[in-house]
Amino acid sequence: MPKIEIKIQNIVATTNLEHSIPLVKLAETLPNTEYNPEQFPGLVMRIREPKTSALIFSSGRVVCTGAKSLKKVKEAIKQIIKNIEKIRIKIKIDPVIKIQNMVASGNIGMDLNLNQLAIELENTEYEPEQFPGLVYKLPGTRATFLLFSNGKIVCTGTRSETRLHEAVHKLVEVLKELKKKKRKS
Repeated sequence: MPKIEIKIQNIVATTNLEHSIPLVKLAETLPNTEYNPEQFPGLVMRIREPKTSALIFSSGRVVCTGAKSLKKVKEAIKQIIKNIEKIRIKIKIDPVIKIQNMVASGNIGMDLNLNQLAIELENTEYEPEQFPGLVYKLPGTRATFLLFSNGKIVCTGTRSETRLHEAVHKLVEVLKELKKKKRKS
């Protein structure tokens, strides 16, 4: 059994603070913000701990990126609320956080023949002249993988750690099945 290692690198999460936010005032008050409404309607807030960034919209919608765990997402949202409260806006709700995407990287502990996989698997893209990885959309899941010949992988598209690990294990099963078929032929 190959040793599988997988580590979350980034979580994209959204929430709604259910309160309108005066972005100009927030940008004028806080040093860790960028706001150019002519270019983009959201304010960018950078958070040191946990190291994350957030897009904050005047409607109260928030998109948080950069956290490496659900715990860190929650900490970042708390920090955002604390920052907003500095301009005397009281967020009265406990915001519902929704994971939109997880990006993870790791190693599945097996060498991969990408040329062969590009032929044998459906839902793949492989242009070795442009990029050394094979893109594979795993059927029946939201997961998309970048596969490299040394067994390193990047997975994107899942919305929970459970789904992420299920997708990685399903990928390994698919690859093992192909190896078995190859041995028999």
